[in-house]
Amino acid sequence: MSTPNHPSFWRRIPLAFGAFFSTLSDGAYAARVEKLNLPEAAPVAPVTPAPAPAPAAAPVILKEATPDAALQLLALLQREARLIDFTQENLASHADADIGAAARVVHEGCAKVMREYFSIEPVRAENEGSRIVLQEGFDPAAVRLTGNVVGSAPFKGTLSHRGWRASSVRLPKLNDKHDAAILAPAEVEL
Repeated sequence: MSTPNHPSFWRRIPLAFGAFFSTLSDGAYAARVEKLNLPEAAPVAPVTPAPAPAPAAAPVILKEATPDAALQLLALLQREARLIDFTQENLASHADADIGAAARVVHEGCAKVMREYFSIEPVRAENEGSRIVLQEGFDPAAVRLTGNVVGSAPFKGTLSHRGWRASSVRLPKLNDKHDAAILAPAEVEL
């Protein structure tokens, strides 16, 4: 259990892996980690100032996705659409008509979860198949260029997919004792 000033167990797992691989691959990082492991009362030898190194590029800071939110969404998709049951089933022995019927139930349940907990809208307003121009400064996270990408903007092309953006997320709040890793409890009929 974590305190407000300490990361949770699940947050510490990716931190530990990241620190492990960074220590192996980056000598400067390993030296900083080694300094962290010195005893608190260890004497520090005077250091002759070295010439200032060239300024390093700003590190890229990656946002950490919280596993609880992803697990909560997966649990909602299981509850409403039996998505995990469907994906864990071996479909090889089932007839296409049976798979289609099951897919309809999964589709309806997934759509219900999407409507209830998310507001989703297209990234681009144009119809698919429309010719569009992407001016310099377009958001490459919102528009992916495909095909023969040469040169720089403006780019002229055909919109093959409008894309999707979540304009709001309304996942239920979780009790602090809730175990998000339990996606669906086992069921015992009496």
